Amino acid sequence: QVQLVESGGGLVQPGGSLRLSCAASGSISSMNAMGWYRQAPGKQREWVASITRGGRIAYADSVTGRFTISRDNAKNTVYLQMNSLKPENTAVYYCNAWRPGSDDWGQGTQVTVAS
Repeated sequence: QVQLVESGGGLVQPGGSLRLSCAASGSISSMNAMGWYRQAPGKQREWVASITRGGRIAYADSVTGRFTISRDNAKNTVYLQMNSLKPENTAVYYCNAWRPGSDDWGQGTQVTVAS
């Protein structure tokens, strides 16, 4: 099991940017995939982006071209750069680490996009 701690959330105006960080207590290079999810009020948690151990990256259609996922294996940290933020991006953002037999989540960080 790996402990995940997200940070970097906050209040930002529409069109603004934020960079989320997810610091892991263990090696992220041993994880099959690291991902970001979000949950807006009254909605189910949804997948946002992921990066596999092999470096394959995927994004939800709604964030493609605006969000960028990256990782620093030396720091055991995964990032989510979010640009051109919209009010509908308001949610709690969660980091996930997955490998067979292990599916770990962080506590989440709140992102609020409002003017």
